Amino acid sequence: MNVFIIGVGLIGGSMAKDIKNFDPGAKIYGIDTNEKHLEEALSLGLIDDGATYEDLSIADVVIVSIPVDVMVSELPKVLDVVNDNAVVLDAGSTKALICSTLEQHPKRRNFLACHPIAGTEFSGPSAAINGLYKGKTNIICEVEKTAFKLQERALELFHKLGMRIRYMNPEAHDKHIAYVSHLSHISSFMLGKTVIEKEKNERDIFDMAGSGFESTVRLAKSSPAMWTPIFKQNRENVIETLEEYIQNLEAFKKMIIEGDYEGIYNEMSSTNRIKEILNGIPLNKN
Repeated sequence: MNVFIIGVGLIGGSMAKDIKNFDPGAKIYGIDTNEKHLEEALSLGLIDDGATYEDLSIADVVIVSIPVDVMVSELPKVLDVVNDNAVVLDAGSTKALICSTLEQHPKRRNFLACHPIAGTEFSGPSAAINGLYKGKTNIICEVEKTAFKLQERALELFHKLGMRIRYMNPEAHDKHIAYVSHLSHISSFMLGKTVIEKEKNERDIFDMAGSGFESTVRLAKSSPAMWTPIFKQNRENVIETLEEYIQNLEAFKKMIIEGDYEGIYNEMSSTNRIKEILNGIPLNKN
């Protein structure tokens, strides 16, 4: 199997690691505009060789893991040159614009729109880890537009990676992911900004930061080059989630101002149900 990974960072590199583990005979090629990333990926053994788009004619699987703004312009070029039996997978955190851009492409049947919900706050080839995708959810959009035999190949790959599959239309994906992913990144970045600004005057503030702060602000280490285009492409949904979040913050602030500590307790108590959601337990709607 000839596997091409366009964008050899955390997502693509981790996939390369796992593919090598379950299919040692697979030949993995890397394509990246950053030559240092290619050199690093080669030295780490993530890929067997560097490549260019001209080599994509021999691909069986192409995994595109680049920022979503670049994805929109590059995916049509990739589809232009792959053979009729190649499946092209993306790993973008937004889906609506990508899917609409490719809707009329002559090789739309070769493309499977995916979003593996996995990752860390780190980036680059050295961030790649084994087992990143095990037990994680992979959202697939517009599966019916992909050739069935190519669906089967991709699903077999996801099964070997240990992923769970969910099917969703692109618009629903972008709306839901704004709440569970995009908003949490914004919150983390802005918490980090707030503390950094305070730290200018109180140098010892980070000495007092515990594990709660560290875990909450972890996502602020994420790549701005990756996340700015995500917020741009999912602008309307992100604004909607921010408005709701800000309303909740204002309501919480108001309760503190008014000394409504019973209200604060009740708010936190009702929100404790998030544990049930995250453990996969249906909420009692009574």
